Amino acid sequence: MARSPSSHRSPAARPLIGTRIRERRLSLGRRQTEVARRAEISAAYLNLIEHNRRPVGDALLTRLAEALEIDATELASDREETLVSALREAAARASDQSGIAVELDQIAEFAARFPGWASVLAGATRRADALERRLVALSDRMTRDPYLVTTLHEVQSAVTALRSTASILAETPEIEPEWRDRFHANLDSDSQRLSRTAQSLVAYLDSFEDEAVPMSPQEEVEAWIAAGQPEPAEADELASDAAKAMAREVLAMQARDRAALPDAALSSAVAEAGARGDDPAEIAARLGRPLDLVLRRLGMLRPGPWAQAGLIVCDGSGATSFRHAAPGFELPRPGEGCALWPLFEALAQPQLPVARLLATSGGLRFASWAVAERLLPMGFGGPALSRAQMLIRPAGPQDSRPPLGVGPACRICPRPGCAARHEPSILGPV
Repeated sequence: MARSPSSHRSPAARPLIGTRIRERRLSLGRRQTEVARRAEISAAYLNLIEHNRRPVGDALLTRLAEALEIDATELASDREETLVSALREAAARASDQSGIAVELDQIAEFAARFPGWASVLAGATRRADALERRLVALSDRMTRDPYLVTTLHEVQSAVTALRSTASILAETPEIEPEWRDRFHANLDSDSQRLSRTAQSLVAYLDSFEDEAVPMSPQEEVEAWIAAGQPEPAEADELASDAAKAMAREVLAMQARDRAALPDAALSSAVAEAGARGDDPAEIAARLGRPLDLVLRRLGMLRPGPWAQAGLIVCDGSGATSFRHAAPGFELPRPGEGCALWPLFEALAQPQLPVARLLATSGGLRFASWAVAERLLPMGFGGPALSRAQMLIRPAGPQDSRPPLGVGPACRICPRPGCAARHEPSILGPV
């Protein structure tokens, strides 16, 4: 049966739909973040769509059309050529400048009569757009990347210290030799700190790719978890095939855990435990279930007093398969972490639970519980694999245990003399 001309075509048959979406957004004068929010996707994912690097399903196309106040069939139409689309984008940008009137009805004629000039204009627009995307990407990274934020703050701190010391020396011609030596020592120390931090910042910025890169597969999965774990095949947060595969594995793990400990049983046990419902070992004893299973289920279901709980699950190599942060407990980039986390302490002593009161470098305190178990997926003839889980929750003022100071990652941890440090901090001498 023949399809209606107005029917949505498959994502593979829409080579220019991203260009039309970008053209429409620019003509409305709206930012990517605004349109992405209305379409319920990330700005990074919209950026990829607008540059024809991601397909657009029917459901997402409908949401984008609503956000852009246009009919979805018009967005899905393939009637315009690439050059004409680029010229329309250039016209939309020019309309933001006062005193410039663009003859929109003559764009097709201009492209046909002067294809060379049209190509030059389209190329210049694309280059300007690439530079704008680069700026947006850097801005995005600065607002959500703890490395950049911390490093820039450290640069500002070192510059302020240098300026203060230099001002004192410049404005005080008569100063005692002892104090002059102290100020000179401060200048030397702060200048070395600034140099080291600036070098780290330059090296990190050089690692950025030319194009806007949304997230790694692990970061995509974490964004998917934060979005409520929608169906992986339809989730806008999962842009890569690797992220989709990882998300499906997370769902499979959760299904196995849910079958072993149903939601209703866990919620009832927490409620019946009363004041002791904030002790994972007490809940595990009531249910007669392994502690590792209870930790994972509490971190994923988060019933009652566990509403602000966070959970980290990793394998024997320390690679995380699930990360959900507790409020205020800053997680580093995937693949990194603090060696003092109870998660890694538990890996070194399987089956032995670890409970610690943690204190972050910002002064926040968290109660944590961790345990690791041995798995034999290949039977007794194969190697034993490890899996550890750490449950985290903001600690109450009544917790009087001595806290263990931890950090996000060695590179941006300000704690001096840490026995677990494996690389120098960019925040100063250690």
